[in-house]
Amino acid sequence: MRVEALAELVGELPDKLRRQALTHSSWAEQSASYERLAYLGDSVLALAVAAELYERFPEIDAGGLTKIHNHAVSGVSCAAVGRDLGVPKMLEDAQPEAGDAIPAEALLDGSRPLPEATEALIGACFVAFGFERTAASVAAAFETQIEHATEARVDTKSALQELLARRGASVSYAVVAESGPAHRRTFEGEAIVDSEPVGRGEGRSKKAAEQMAAERALERLGD
Repeated sequence: MRVEALAELVGELPDKLRRQALTHSSWAEQSASYERLAYLGDSVLALAVAAELYERFPEIDAGGLTKIHNHAVSGVSCAAVGRDLGVPKMLEDAQPEAGDAIPAEALLDGSRPLPEATEALIGACFVAFGFERTAASVAAAFETQIEHATEARVDTKSALQELLARRGASVSYAVVAESGPAHRRTFEGEAIVDSEPVGRGEGRSKKAAEQMAAERALERLGD
């Protein structure tokens, strides 16, 4: 699981801060709920992922980075990471035993409480441990979301295939190099047309490397 480092930080949070990060506004006074921490965590998440994308993809322009970023830090992405962290169980354990509070189970049927609580825990980690340690853990936790967002940004492989089909040609792909530790592997891929490499790209997965190679080939072969 890539959320291990962030899960470790969450486990080290001071009780009071952790409790606030898991307190819905219907369970306490608004100032004691997770809303302020969620606001902070949203910004920490955005900057942590932006910094990761900036370092990882020096060849992608600002517009491309923005598209990847928007997908990687979306509510859907936050909810997925929250489930991996076990946030639903945390909320269930934190709910008040009596009163008019909305049950955690009902809250989790909505689209916002899970990602908001996940952002609140990120905000709490920032308060407790600072940006550098929190950002590294957040970037690792959102690694799968970044990969999916990168692959979904634009299907350059299909675009290249269509271009070449109009010219009576076809493309194949090959992984030509791998580097880095197992948990942060980088792949280099080539797009090959008529036995000639026409584009090379890097990525944290073979698919991402192929997409980047196709993008380079499109730049070289496009009309």
